[in-house]
Amino acid sequence: MTPPPSAAVSEVQVESVKFPPSVKPPGSSKTFFLGGAGERGLEIQGKFIKFTAIGVYLEDAALPSLAAKWSGKSAEELADSVEFFRDIVTGPFEKFSRVTMILPLTGAQYAEKVTENCVKYWQSVGSYTDAEAAAVEKFREAFKDKSFPPGASILFTQLPNGSLTIAFSEDGSIPEASNTVIENKPLSEAVLESMIGKHGVSPQAKTSLASRIHELLRDCEKKADEVDKNVAPTAAEVSVA
Repeated sequence: MTPPPSAAVSEVQVESVKFPPSVKPPGSSKTFFLGGAGERGLEIQGKFIKFTAIGVYLEDAALPSLAAKWSGKSAEELADSVEFFRDIVTGPFEKFSRVTMILPLTGAQYAEKVTENCVKYWQSVGSYTDAEAAAVEKFREAFKDKSFPPGASILFTQLPNGSLTIAFSEDGSIPEASNTVIENKPLSEAVLESMIGKHGVSPQAKTSLASRIHELLRDCEKKADEVDKNVAPTAAEVSVA
């Protein structure tokens, strides 16, 4: 039996923040493997300031789902492909994102920035409806009274049916229970899109994802080839048959 991806991946450290190889997030009964991680920062007066560390986890079913189109591509090809990251965002598998503070941030600041970008995008493509407006308000409400010191985390679990589970952690641990669940597929996808999409806030996380998924897809391909060789009949067996 092929071991799960979590058995083949390593942890990633971003500044002082460690992302373990696998987690079991709130809102899901499954264990996810670490797809990739990186920081979010901004250039301020000529100096790059790091604000958060972002880790993106995927359930095991992500690999066969992505393999059909992306197996055989180089890490560089994946990193340069908007479509590859879009397939992760919209794929029919569960995702989990952990955003850990490097610098302190208020919940209101975080929610305002995330939803502002979502609304701008929806308005530009003409898909901003009352349902999205209500989901945005619920999202902002979940963060309203929160404050995140360094080391605190915001946790998002995204299900293929459009459910977005939000939880919080003060020390990097993963709680079993969630704080809020929002049933809105466009918002659920937009949250992850804001991290790793075309205009994603963490280029380093995107590069990490592309490199690690490339390696995992290559390993899966090798194992599949080995299985095929082991089950292939020999010439003698063919002649007897």
